[in-house]
Amino acid sequence: MAAIPPDLPICEALPGLLAALIAGPNSVLVAPPGAGKTTSVPLALLDASWLMGRKIMMLAPRRLAARSAAARMAGLLGEQVGETVGYRVKLDTKISATTRIEVVTEGVFIRMLLDDPELALTGAVIFDEVHERNLEGDLALALALDAQAGLREDLRLVAMSATLDGARIARLMGEARIIESAGRMYPVQTHYVGATPHRPLEIQAADMALRALSGGPGDVLVFLPGVGEINRAARHLSDKDLSGVTIATLHGNLDPRAQDEALAPPPSGCRKIVLATSIAETSLTIPRVQIVVDTGQSRRAVYEPDSGLTRLVTVRASRASADQRRGRAGRTAPGLCFRLWEEAQMGALAPFDRPEILEADLAPLVLTLAAWGVSDPASLRWLDPPPKPAWNEATSLLRELKALDEDGRITAHGTRLADYGLPPRLAHMIVTAHNYGFGSTAAFVAALLSERGLGGDSCDVAARLISLQRDQSPRAIKAKSQAQNWARQTGAREAVDYESAGKALALAFPERVAKARAKTGDGRNSFVLRNGRGGQMSADDALAAADYLAIGALEGRASNARITQAARLTRNDIQELFGDQMATTTLATFDKASASVRGRCQIRLGALVLEETPAKLTSQQAQAGLLDAVTKFGLSLLNWTPEAELLRGRLAWLHKHQPDTWPDMGDAALIARLDQWLLPALVGVSSLSGVDVAQALMSPFDWQTSQQLAALAPARFHTPAGTSHAIDYSPEQGPTVELRVQEIFGLTNHPRLAGGKVALVFQLLSPAYRPIALTSDMLGFWQGAWREVRKDMKARYPRHVWPEDPAVAAPTTRAKPRGT
Repeated sequence: MAAIPPDLPICEALPGLLAALIAGPNSVLVAPPGAGKTTSVPLALLDASWLMGRKIMMLAPRRLAARSAAARMAGLLGEQVGETVGYRVKLDTKISATTRIEVVTEGVFIRMLLDDPELALTGAVIFDEVHERNLEGDLALALALDAQAGLREDLRLVAMSATLDGARIARLMGEARIIESAGRMYPVQTHYVGATPHRPLEIQAADMALRALSGGPGDVLVFLPGVGEINRAARHLSDKDLSGVTIATLHGNLDPRAQDEALAPPPSGCRKIVLATSIAETSLTIPRVQIVVDTGQSRRAVYEPDSGLTRLVTVRASRASADQRRGRAGRTAPGLCFRLWEEAQMGALAPFDRPEILEADLAPLVLTLAAWGVSDPASLRWLDPPPKPAWNEATSLLRELKALDEDGRITAHGTRLADYGLPPRLAHMIVTAHNYGFGSTAAFVAALLSERGLGGDSCDVAARLISLQRDQSPRAIKAKSQAQNWARQTGAREAVDYESAGKALALAFPERVAKARAKTGDGRNSFVLRNGRGGQMSADDALAAADYLAIGALEGRASNARITQAARLTRNDIQELFGDQMATTTLATFDKASASVRGRCQIRLGALVLEETPAKLTSQQAQAGLLDAVTKFGLSLLNWTPEAELLRGRLAWLHKHQPDTWPDMGDAALIARLDQWLLPALVGVSSLSGVDVAQALMSPFDWQTSQQLAALAPARFHTPAGTSHAIDYSPEQGPTVELRVQEIFGLTNHPRLAGGKVALVFQLLSPAYRPIALTSDMLGFWQGAWREVRKDMKARYPRHVWPEDPAVAAPTTRAKPRGT
């Protein structure tokens, strides 16, 4: 091992950290950006006696940070990366037999821990930038604490961060000693310059970067939320006269060589503007950067358990994140920070970024814990425990993938999936695809889905596969090598078949198999997914004309999200993969015009109707279809004859007066009881038009109840003249009968309903059937108002009988004979 240089930059808190690790196994180091912790701590620990020649693992949150930290430490030792200091990241490893310090990403460390829970060759694990609270970082810390407690009491664990609630993590680590450093960051002047509404923020940031070049020395680092904003800002700057200024971009989609170029100093005599995502917030030192322009925005992936979708959202950066960004300007010299918001807005920023474990898809975490032997997350120590709903959702998915049994224990299939170090869906896709003969294709699809930007940015995964096969960049070569390893691990030997890309995607995301629905008004093609959700893509996309799709990713609203990754499927593909999950059902569809049901035989896969043909309905199916139509569209579908309306009114009136005895006749109540009164009337019929609604309403009543109905609320009133008239039970004044007054001459005992409790209301009519009086007391009417009515009626209708005392007169329906 090379000797540690005497001029090594030393974090001022290092002596306290070394002493703390001699006294106990765990420590927390809180030091600001520029304190030298990432570089100096691992190197300084190499000579610790308790290490006993074993390795030091330092976890970095991103591949770029891991490679950069390893390169800086190796440079200080005067060595190449891979000698004393090396790194392991996805698709890239540089270590040797002499490597003592390994800088690894959190995901790689978890894989190493699963393979060797004791970490037999490791003496210390350093968790750098713990404040970022990545899902894999939280999981790695929980597993390391568990391994330390059960297998390796001598293992040292160090948590480091610039912005961290040190007391909280110290408690988590068993009351670990907290070491704090004031650091040696240079002063940074902060200017709040605000932002102009309705103008793209990335354009404002680019212009601010150009102005900042004249405001101070050094290069400029611009923080933007995502790749799209970076590309637009770069195009905007390319249109300017930038003599002597170099533009560089820095984000996770770039090839490592391009990332290294962005970190390198510009040519002599030039200045540089670096357009970066939050990847540049921590663990990186970009030489000569003394100016920071911060938009105050970041992009985060948010998982929606109810939809199974992960969507990217642009959010305000936290205060901790803003402080990290500002600190980039003071790493090597005094600097300037321009913030594109008002100072008054600082108080509204969240103190820290929301931990990823609270809003991520937990399926990878649940599978990893199952492989670790843990089915209850409460048995581990967490800064924030996994949310129960998301945990249950992930467990349910893993059961569907047959990776877990009903008790939450890992299955043999789940163990195979865990061996791939991939998200469970992708590992399941590779293993299952091999059984169908396209395992190699699935392995390459997994490489595309797990590496952003690989194979281009086309929505069509098959097109990206073709592009990947042609790509000879170092990143693509490593990705293809990894895919080949996955294929060999499964046992696949066949060539990649681009036509099988859709089938591979369908195995990973079976609930996102989709069928074309219709063209929408805005020119976007619409698809319905197996899970009932909706997806859209531009009508000019090559996949827009597909009848079926397998969808890998969507963005936006789950009800009608934008499809960003997909591949074609055929009906035969769906039959091959999911034939045993299809359901054949006969449905009764209702035709409003004829008020009848027609049978359709459907072959379905979830919400997808794959095939539909006419079918003959059984009597029960027809009944159910008609009943469902009335439930859905309402009682107006029925043939309400006057007799039926009258019966409903009688029953409704009785319910009003005797609610405990007679049923509610309101629409909602009748629909709720359709199976009691309407269903028996639907036997043997296929149309609602032939249903006798009055008879149906009476069907729940026995003979005795029918007699009570007739006595309490009779349908008709029979006059002394021998005529009969329907009683209307709907008027506000009560049950009312309309009749000509001559028909009830001689009536003195006024008729009453509801067992004598309610008087029947008479709407008395003239011989011309015009209203002349309304009364519920005939004797009183004869003795009172009749005199005036008689006088008027006698003048108008002289041919009719108008006795002075109608109470004793004979009723009649006729006029006087002519000549009398």
